[in-house]
Amino acid sequence: MVMVGLPCGAEEKFVNLFSGKDLSGWVNVNGAPETWKLGEDGVLRCTGLPVAALRTVRQYENFVLELEWRHMKAGGNAGIFVWASPLPATGQPFLRAIEVQVLDNGYDVKGRNEWYTTHGDIFPIHGHVMKPGGRASGMRAFPAAEHSKSSPEWNSYRVEAKDGNIALFVNGQKVTTGSECRWRKGYLGLESEGSPTEWRNVRLCELPGSGAGEAESAPVMAAGMLPIYTGTDLRGWAATKGTKETWQVQDWQFTGTDPAGELTTEMDHAGGEYVLDVKGPDALPETARVVVSQKGRPLIMSSDLEPGKWTRFRLDEKGVVKGALTWNQEGVVERVLPTKLEAPVSLTLHGGNSFGNVFLRAAGQLAPEGAKPKE
Repeated sequence: MVMVGLPCGAEEKFVNLFSGKDLSGWVNVNGAPETWKLGEDGVLRCTGLPVAALRTVRQYENFVLELEWRHMKAGGNAGIFVWASPLPATGQPFLRAIEVQVLDNGYDVKGRNEWYTTHGDIFPIHGHVMKPGGRASGMRAFPAAEHSKSSPEWNSYRVEAKDGNIALFVNGQKVTTGSECRWRKGYLGLESEGSPTEWRNVRLCELPGSGAGEAESAPVMAAGMLPIYTGTDLRGWAATKGTKETWQVQDWQFTGTDPAGELTTEMDHAGGEYVLDVKGPDALPETARVVVSQKGRPLIMSSDLEPGKWTRFRLDEKGVVKGALTWNQEGVVERVLPTKLEAPVSLTLHGGNSFGNVFLRAAGQLAPEGAKPKE
């Protein structure tokens, strides 16, 4: 049964989730350094580029979240991630989460009111599970009424989340519910999805937990895992063979169109850990080709990939692990490949393949959660 009106009416129970000065308490998961900026007026401004997420440092189980948002362009798209994973799902820019839709009501393409609306849908993405309340399409819950205001007016959302149940209030009216969510504990996030958006008065009232176990909770991510691909350009990378022009930046992913091209990180750390997603061409070469290397040593080969499918790898001094940190797939078996990183840490990506979700945690240089990647 979904709750109605959780007891968080007293002002003193709410805590502002933004300091008013910077993004401390938050992690720029996979955006560019300029994607999210907190103004002196307390308004968080999002460029919408790339498709990415900003999430909390810590996890939450039961809570009431209140905030205001507005789109700066008609038809703008964004979202709120509830009980989310710390990194994006494999081969996706989105966190595994329950998404609360933040979509301007000027957005109108084929399918509206059949498989989506524009004023407060709630739905699970990339492995999450939810039982929708009221009118629905699959696991996607539709709002009972439309109360949103058009761009550039402000809208208020209140999200009540308790024991795996979730309810959304739009401009003071309860409109959408869901229940039996898995996970029911995780990170909170805001979504960048192609259009400039503003957020303000983001505050939370945390409620007592009810003991969500490991299977009911998102994995905990240690501090210091920062994006080293901006999603907007190839800053921080050098073309060691060929030119940068042979690499196509496609929002959260980039592809080397020249099989002979090489792109190498400009970073030089004593050691560290990489996480990255790789997709080979639909027809892999008959003879194994190098996909990722370090100092001329092959780390990942085309034979480690499936044709046309994304695979996640974790690379560190212990070896290369295939299938690591997938989170959106059940029953994934991790396989340790017979290669290890050597200091100093630097990677070379080889053309003919697509890459995305490239992260680095530098050994001995663990950045506090919420730190910005090097500009």
